[in-house]
Amino acid sequence: MKFAVLGAIAATLAGCAAWPNLDTVRDPADPTAKVPRQSYQSVMTGTVDYRPVQPKSWIDSNQRVAPKGRGQ
Repeated sequence: MKFAVLGAIAATLAGCAAWPNLDTVRDPADPTAKVPRQSYQSVMTGTVDYRPVQPKSWIDSNQRVAPKGRGQ
């Protein structure tokens, strides 16, 4: 019941809404309309190569990421 009352109020208020100003609406088929320039961008832009690589030394990898200073 509450939903029906709310729907009736919404429909009444929607009928009171002002029409949009059609003078400011641009025609999508207007060939003279100003549009931003488009630049070519490859679909591969920003991709990363995930090909297999040779295994690296675990010692070197651990030394590179280990905390520096304390205990050494």
